Amino acid sequence: MDSTGYGDWIRDFETARRERAGQGDPDWRTGVPLHPAIRRSVQRFQVGEDGDGAELITKAEAAGDAEYASAVRMFVTEERNHARLLALLLASGDAPTIASHWSDRIFVTLRRALGLRLELLVLMIAEVVALRYYRALRDGGEDALTREVAGRVLADEERHVPFHCHRLRRALRPLPAPARVLVTSGWRAALAAACLVVAVDHGPALRRLGVGRGRFAVEVVRSAGPIAAAMR
Repeated sequence: MDSTGYGDWIRDFETARRERAGQGDPDWRTGVPLHPAIRRSVQRFQVGEDGDGAELITKAEAAGDAEYASAVRMFVTEERNHARLLALLLASGDAPTIASHWSDRIFVTLRRALGLRLELLVLMIAEVVALRYYRALRDGGEDALTREVAGRVLADEERHVPFHCHRLRRALRPLPAPARVLVTSGWRAALAAACLVVAVDHGPALRRLGVGRGRFAVEVVRSAGPIAAAMR
């Protein structure tokens, strides 16, 4: 990817958009009712994906980089599509979405109270947890439609993490090296704490998906090292 600007990221998002348009939606008629534990878990993740992204877009535009703001709008569009896919997955098994969840309310409140750099650090916590969650749902889902939807969302999330790392690396670059280490170490500690909360909250679903709380938490925490290094 372009080490200075965001032109390559814009082209990457645009390529993904064209691929989605050509691929079309999954066959929702093949949906089956999700196991209750997995249904509750997917409902909570769907709420987390279902923000409008207005605050992030506003902060990106205020940063004064038109290419970055454009890339952020494309990122938000993909996140909204995740919410749509998960909602339709639930609907295909006759399950509703939910209006809110306490974990999402806390997450949104934190993000809105912060500037762009700190908001991205909080957002990256959710993105890294999501990587392992959607991989578990893709690999352990009990029906083909669930696995397909999870795989589509996971493919996007695997691009989102390096995109945000790119921005955070530029944002942290002016700081002295010890300060960058302090910031990323704090981020890793916050990720570990959030991961434990998710592991407990989604424990029944994780067990059903063949992962379990402990393995989920350990793998998320282990993944943080290379990501923190990329931020620095």
